[in-house]
Parts: sequence; structure tokens; C-alpha cells
Amino acid sequence: MISHQSIQHVSLSVTNLEMAKHFYENILCLKEIERPPFDSDGAWYEIGSQQIHLIVDENSQTLRKNHDLNSREGHLALRINDYRSALDWLVQHHIEYREDVNGVSGFDQIYFNDPDGNLIELNIMSNKSR
Repeated sequence: MISHQSIQHVSLSVTNLEMAKHFYENILCLKEIERPPFDSDGAWYEIGSQQIHLIVDENSQTLRKNHDLNSREGHLALRINDYRSALDWLVQHHIEYREDVNGVSGFDQIYFNDPDGNLIELNIMSNKSR
């Protein structure tokens, strides 16, 4: 049996590290943390007690060819504190998004892509659940 403690990190493939770092630092507002000197390019970010690892791999099989905002695709979901502020921030930065408000999940959700098409969800408990 495997006894779980928590998710430690999620890794995402990217093709252009500078473009990805700009997005994760300036759009998602994540703090970069030290990364060991691997023989490949990448960046690590802290989010609570977990991490997001960006790994440069232009031939990654996980890069999505279709960048539709389809919540059935694999995605990274981040819990947020203020839905309206997050939505306004995305609009201000010209990020294309799709909302699912008061959905069956119980979360109000905003979906959008990073520059490489990695699907990201921001969510908060919906009004009907609060």
C-alpha cells in the first residue's frame, strides 16, 4: 500500500523558458525558487507548500497541440482568494479565458492557457456553496 502525504510538485513542459517565466511570474504572480543545476533548462516556483516545475522540452509529448479551453483536458488547478480580482487581472493582461460559474463542481472556475498551451484553472468556492 502507498501512504500519501501531499502533492510535492507538478511539472509542466514548456518550449521557451523566458516566455514561460514571464507568464508564471508576471501573470500568475508566482515566486521563483532555487533549482538544482540540472543538465536541462527550467524553473521552479513555490505555491504554498507545493511547487510547480517548468521543464524545457520542445519535443514533449505532453504539450497540447490544440489550445482550446476544454476543462476535460489535463490541467493545473490553483485555488484563489478573489475571483473578481483574478478575472480583472487576466483581462488587464489580455489573457483569453473561459468561465464556469456556479457549475456542478461547486467551484467558480476560470480556464486559460500559458504560452505553451498548458491549461490552467483558477477556482474558488462558488456562491451557491458559500
